[in-house]
Amino acid sequence: MKFNKLFSAFAASALLATASLVPAQAAGSVSTDGSTSMEYLIGALGESFTQEHSDIKFTYSPTGSGAGIAAAMEGRTDIGLSSRALKSDEAKSLNGDVVALDGIVVVVNPKNPVQNLTLEQIKDLYTGKITSWKQLGGEDNPVVLIGREAGSGTRDGFESVTSTKDACKYRQELTSTGDVITTVSKNVNAVGYASLAAVSDKIKPLTVDGVEATEETIKNGSYRLQRPFLLVTKKDKEQSEAVKMFLNYALSSDASEIIKMTGVVPANN
Repeated sequence: MKFNKLFSAFAASALLATASLVPAQAAGSVSTDGSTSMEYLIGALGESFTQEHSDIKFTYSPTGSGAGIAAAMEGRTDIGLSSRALKSDEAKSLNGDVVALDGIVVVVNPKNPVQNLTLEQIKDLYTGKITSWKQLGGEDNPVVLIGREAGSGTRDGFESVTSTKDACKYRQELTSTGDVITTVSKNVNAVGYASLAAVSDKIKPLTVDGVEATEETIKNGSYRLQRPFLLVTKKDKEQSEAVKMFLNYALSSDASEIIKMTGVVPANN
């Protein structure tokens, strides 16, 4: 895994400090599979954990939330990663532990003058009722709707909160958060959505109902466009000692500083 860009000198020192809180050595492996939005989060937690447990192999496969849930259910991975809540049928055989909360940010090209959208305007945009940026105070240009592929946790979270399930008129459906950011950054008329942790200066995040997505507004619920990040395990599967140790660490308050550094809000702090 390549997470070198994630950690600054401050982050590295925080990793070392937090690693001392992780329990003693235990050989084995921990495999994770799923949400691409959780890449930075799971990479940071895995790196912090293995700094103390150098004999444990930690892996991550960025396959999307639906695939990660399926992998956990079928026993092909130790921990599935989902950026959406489990559905009722999935919850019958799976545990979904919330490790963090993530704001879903509506993003546009930096040259787009629009700054804020209401939740209703976002719904109207993605269902095709609003087709020109002029209707939102921008230029008289057609809106280019960018979204994620079917099965994406980000898409499921976005469509659930905005009540646009099966109604979005996407121009493009992309397979990763990074692809959304890149596409929007290259098209002045594009609008997309992405995890708060993935936002960069390549694009411009919009406020929703006048509220910016921050740790405080996500935690207190005033920023309404948000979703959970889950660690998914099979209920009837006996986990290895290494997997149990990682889960205990990731879901404890000890990991909160590491989680915060990745741009999302710890569920336990």
